Amino acid sequence: MAEGVKHDYHLVNPSPWPLVGSISATIMALGGVTWMKGLFGLPAHTSWLFFLGLAGVLFTMIVWWRDVVLEANEGDHTPVVSIGLRYGMILFIASEVMFFVAWFWIFFEMALFHHHRTLSSIEEVRTAWATWPPHGVEAVPAFQLPLVNTLTLLLSGTTVTWAHHALQTGDRRGAKIGLFLTIILGMLFTSIQAYEYHHILEHKYFFSEEAANAGLYGSSFFMATGFHGFHVLIGTLFLIVCLARLLGGGFTPQKHFGFEAAAWYWHFVDVVWLFLFAFIYVIFGAHS
Repeated sequence: MAEGVKHDYHLVNPSPWPLVGSISATIMALGGVTWMKGLFGLPAHTSWLFFLGLAGVLFTMIVWWRDVVLEANEGDHTPVVSIGLRYGMILFIASEVMFFVAWFWIFFEMALFHHHRTLSSIEEVRTAWATWPPHGVEAVPAFQLPLVNTLTLLLSGTTVTWAHHALQTGDRRGAKIGLFLTIILGMLFTSIQAYEYHHILEHKYFFSEEAANAGLYGSSFFMATGFHGFHVLIGTLFLIVCLARLLGGGFTPQKHFGFEAAAWYWHFVDVVWLFLFAFIYVIFGAHS
């Protein structure tokens, strides 16, 4: 803690990284639009603007996280500050929960009330939504790759818990092994999901000519499961940073909130996937 400070609060020094990160994220977003649709007179499929913004975002993440770690090592994260960090992480996860609620909501609305769309004046729409999943949509078998991914994430939840417990008891070797296994399982999940997506798109399960009027199913499926997959990528990166810190001598049994927050986030990812698997793949994945 800085000299002369008489309180337990951390008054953050001026930092350029929020501004740099915002500018980089804006460039990345505009670059994504340019890449897909074209913008600023640039033709579609022009990707350099997106990757420029992505490089800026990654740079911001590295230097900003570095500053936070240095603050923690200098004693700025007092017990009072640590409570604030915990509240912040809890609220962040709560906001992510509500984000997924939105995707579950539209999926439930379609699955439970799809017959209301049969009141449409368009014959193709009535035919498409007479059944669930809509006519022409071939659902992904729940007890094949999705089940494997479910078991993979459940196993990763046990390994990250092992790593956390090992760190709390001073077993740094066990913490490193558990964390490394969790990262490998997270990468395995992402690889399996990428293969599943490739298979879906290659065979046009959701976007065939027969399912031309049921594209909402495919869009909601990919947004719900794909955004979860994005969270797995973020969580894996989170854990990789924690492993690097652990290998570098960071974290103690008393002070390791960075790792604890990563474990919370990973368990959140686990739980969300259980709901996705249960409702999107199993309960509402079969034709009715």
